[in-house]
Amino acid sequence: MAFTLTVNGETKTADVDGDTPLLWVLRDTLGLVGAKFGCGAALCGACTVHLDGAPVRACVTPVSRVGKKAVTTIEGVGKTPVGAKVQEAWKAIDVPQCGYCQAGQIMSATALLTAKPKPTDADIDAAMNGNLCRCATYIRIRKAIKAASGQAEV
Repeated sequence: MAFTLTVNGETKTADVDGDTPLLWVLRDTLGLVGAKFGCGAALCGACTVHLDGAPVRACVTPVSRVGKKAVTTIEGVGKTPVGAKVQEAWKAIDVPQCGYCQAGQIMSATALLTAKPKPTDADIDAAMNGNLCRCATYIRIRKAIKAASGQAEV
């Protein structure tokens, strides 16, 4: 079945089964490989993308559930003011180690700062819960979120 999606502000068509996970549509059909496959069970956050600004796990989101919602991936989030600030903070603080989880981390952080421009530590903990980093860059992730929100220096 053909699905028309708005991805990073562009109209895309994917001829796939409705139960195909959005992650595979993005990666295999549309060639957007920034969102990563981690666990396949929505537990690690490596596949996080936005649907109308809300973070979702693309590995368990069937393409049929997207409907007319706008999909934003790591390839497009930097075009938003908040996403650009988050990406700049990530680079300035040198957050990534291996980098595998970082697209999902950035997507969750951007959604958080869009909803709460000056988050508390508790807000950060809640929003980033479920985004796992095997390299344990959590201290730098928190620092980058604080920097992007203007609450800490780079």
